[in-house]
Amino acid sequence: MTEDAAEAMAGAPERRCIATGVSVSTDALLRFVVGPDGGICADLGRELPGRGIWVGGRRELLDRAVKKRLFARAAKRAVVVADDLPDRVEALMAQRALALLGLAKRAGQLTLGYEKVRALLATDETVIAISAHDASLKGREKLLGGGTVSFAEAVPGSIFDGRVVVDLFGIEELSLALGRENVVHAALRVGGLADRFMAECRQLKDYRG
Repeated sequence: MTEDAAEAMAGAPERRCIATGVSVSTDALLRFVVGPDGGICADLGRELPGRGIWVGGRRELLDRAVKKRLFARAAKRAVVVADDLPDRVEALMAQRALALLGLAKRAGQLTLGYEKVRALLATDETVIAISAHDASLKGREKLLGGGTVSFAEAVPGSIFDGRVVVDLFGIEELSLALGRENVVHAALRVGGLADRFMAECRQLKDYRG
């Protein structure tokens, strides 16, 4: 357990964002640490040792922290910050979410293929609908029905109302993550993996803004 995690359990759940100077819940922040080589490393899983440096969970705030060299000020030492750190963090967020889809596929909790997804969505089972953002809108509406709402526009907590579709990833990303060509639509059964997947998706959505 990291020092920050231990303190949070002891009743100190807030940290100061180095980009805004405002203390907020760590749920709304991204954690970074200084690596052995002096490089700034993103710790999205909050598992790395060392003192945490916290930045608000939006890309614009991380951009500000990088451009204004706020990591060195927070660390009180010279540090190495990659110019493309915001891009790397976004890629890591997507990777974490897609890795959970891979686990769900191996566990038999993910349904792929237009006809199979369509058949599952026609049942009373509650599932998370996933559609590539570069899929045709016509195809999505045919599969999911009219009036579907993009995850980026969804109201928090509305994911299971039958209209919200997770569309944060492209066909190529989904295909690579799931080891199958041309993955356009999928359906994820609710459960522990689905909860973790949605948590990662919400973080990615908030980061992109």
